[in-house]
Amino acid sequence: MRHRLYYFLPDVNSAHRALDDMLLNRIEIRHISFISGGASLPHDMPEANFLLKTDVLHGAAAGMIIGALLGMAFGGLLIGYYDLGPATVLVTTIMGVLFGGWASSMAAAAMPNSQLRKFYPELEKGKILMIADVPSRRVGEIEKMLAERHPEMHFRGEEPHIPVFP
Repeated sequence: MRHRLYYFLPDVNSAHRALDDMLLNRIEIRHISFISGGASLPHDMPEANFLLKTDVLHGAAAGMIIGALLGMAFGGLLIGYYDLGPATVLVTTIMGVLFGGWASSMAAAAMPNSQLRKFYPELEKGKILMIADVPSRRVGEIEKMLAERHPEMHFRGEEPHIPVFP
């Protein structure tokens, strides 16, 4: 498992130095991303991807749950009215999960990530947010290294239990 660490940096040069230190400490570049509230980032700094910037994953999960419940209810109604077999509930539930996840994720793609909402005031001031997914056994080591090498950096939180895959 990984932990997601959030840090604010005052400018692009500081963010670039932090990125270099993370890479030197064997945190892969695919696990580090930056969000800038003002100016665009240089091409060699990894910008946060679509899934991190929007609420797609949260929307898809909520839509799947609601779709499953509505699919089960609709399947129950079909069984009651048309005397169909119990497999009807399974089919309508699966269809509800698929449609609910798809429809809800499409709507959520237009919305900013609700988990990053607390960082918007600082981003609007021109600061840069570094998001790093660090192996859980190395969290203390990385936090100590960043605190020693980057006193200008401000720690803004940690999220446990980030999946290891991409």
